[in-house]
Amino acid sequence: MTKHQKRLSVPKSWPVERKTETFTVKADSGPHGEDGVPLLILLRDVLGYVGSRKEARYALDQGSVLINGDEGVAEDRPIGMFDIVAFTEREEYYRVFPDEGGRLTLTEIDADAAGSKLGKIEDKTKVAGGRTQLNLHDGKNILVEDDEYSPGDSIVTDNDDNEIVAHFPYEEGSLVTAVRGAHAGDIGEITEIQVTPGSGSNNVVVERIDDGGTFETVEEYVVVIDENFVGGDGE
Repeated sequence: MTKHQKRLSVPKSWPVERKTETFTVKADSGPHGEDGVPLLILLRDVLGYVGSRKEARYALDQGSVLINGDEGVAEDRPIGMFDIVAFTEREEYYRVFPDEGGRLTLTEIDADAAGSKLGKIEDKTKVAGGRTQLNLHDGKNILVEDDEYSPGDSIVTDNDDNEIVAHFPYEEGSLVTAVRGAHAGDIGEITEIQVTPGSGSNNVVVERIDDGGTFETVEEYVVVIDENFVGGDGE
């Protein structure tokens, strides 16, 4: 199987130039589906910390690069929305965040903020023993005893023990960021949730925090966050 991907056909979320060269590295199977960008692209093309796949492998083998608290990851491991990339020797920490146009960018955060990760609940299921399984946007699953969570909510889990440390309900008044569509990268508060009868997607009306303007999008395109995810320093 080829390890290369044509640049012109990469997802819009990938932070790569499409017309400079024909090919780029292909993401391995894993979290985030097709939207996941290979770690090598972040290390080489975005940050410039390595110059080749070989250098990336060496750096990752040293255990100084952590993804969501895990070391020993492969250079083609898919990295996606809200992942935490930590460079322990450099004492640099980043959260992957969508910017205008939906491209994934690295937002610098502090060490405390790098200890946990936000996930959007896509759906939930009942499992044996009466517990509830929360299925998150990146394919991660969390088992909980209390069924206080709903699809569309966001949770923050500790990278060390996977425990839920914060819960942000999806409701009017919630702070959200748009991650897809024409308004990707915009941040604001939900002023109205418009329920669509039948199987169609619900719409949300969001008031932007930067200029007070409003925009409308489908609810699948927004993720609930809080103020800690807006600032560049993670505080």
